[in-house]
Amino acid sequence: MSDHVYKLVELVGSSKTGIDDAIRNAIETASQSIRHIDWFQVVETRGHVADGKVAHFQVTLKVGFRIESD
Repeated sequence: MSDHVYKLVELVGSSKTGIDDAIRNAIETASQSIRHIDWFQVVETRGHVADGKVAHFQVTLKVGFRIESD
């Protein structure tokens, strides 16, 4: 196995249905423009309350992707 170098970016995913969907939305959207995404770490979870009910979930992620080597 060769050594890798990674770059970190921070993303915020959101969803009306749950934390899992917020994570998936962030990763799937980012993977359209960032290659070699290998891992993520949830660093913050928050939400929006409207009329006494959870209206939206937001999840902040650190996402690591491999830097291409020559």
